[in-house]
Amino acid sequence: MRRLSIEGYLPEQILDLPDEEFEGLVFTGKPIVFHAGSAEVLGEFKLESAKLTIELAQIEGGGEGVLPIIVSLSRKYARKRNLTEIEWIVHALNCAKPNLKLRHVMERKGFIVKEIEGIGKAFYFLDKID
Repeated sequence: MRRLSIEGYLPEQILDLPDEEFEGLVFTGKPIVFHAGSAEVLGEFKLESAKLTIELAQIEGGGEGVLPIIVSLSRKYARKRNLTEIEWIVHALNCAKPNLKLRHVMERKGFIVKEIEGIGKAFYFLDKID
């Protein structure tokens, strides 16, 4: 089985990066484009107090399970940093080529469709970290 890498790093290697290097790559204050497996992902990551906010605007290509890898990696990072919540905002409702299976998967995982101020309708989930 091929292991999914993000910008050439395996997930465990990303978590082993020094905090300053990791945060410089991820928390830029603006959207970033990164490669995860064969997918190109547009997203923004914010760290506020004990909450990590992940806003995913677009995932092009892929199919190897990019979203579950991002979820797993973010939960491990949150635990490492003693964060209490991960706020997910996923813009997948008005895509030019919507993934018809995605809505069912997102709802099964607990995401709801929510009107978010300054963003519009998106899939939303507040993940409480134990």
